[in-house]
Amino acid sequence: MLKSKTGMEDGFLSSVGAGDSTMLEPPTKITALVVDDDTINQMIHHRLLDNLGIRNQVVRNGKEAIDVHCSGKNFDLILMDMEMPVMNGIEATRQLRAMGIRSMIAGVSTNTRERENFMKAGLDDYQEKPLTTSKLVSILHKVHKDG
Repeated sequence: MLKSKTGMEDGFLSSVGAGDSTMLEPPTKITALVVDDDTINQMIHHRLLDNLGIRNQVVRNGKEAIDVHCSGKNFDLILMDMEMPVMNGIEATRQLRAMGIRSMIAGVSTNTRERENFMKAGLDDYQEKPLTTSKLVSILHKVHKDG
């Protein structure tokens, strides 16, 4: 059972596939942006990051991710869904890279047939949904090592 920052067992994370895992060395100063139009996925990804001590912000689509960066905010990690209204993850990733954004961008999607196009857009990593603590820790170790 995963322990939250308060030391309490977190049944919610267990129910979404989060088991015991090796945590990063606290405190980390990694920041993350969650880009997903589905409110349940937003909540899960936000909660997984929060429980690992990662400060994070949530937006609903690729255009909002672009807008946040245009406002001057930067993140170490961007968790990017592929299929979203307004601007999808492939286009948002292309635009972020064209803007010179060097954050680690990890695609998180159920659409495996478009994985290659998503990677070509500029992803650093790709994980199939559902995102779990072990998948997230794997991504964060790459951020920690590169950052």
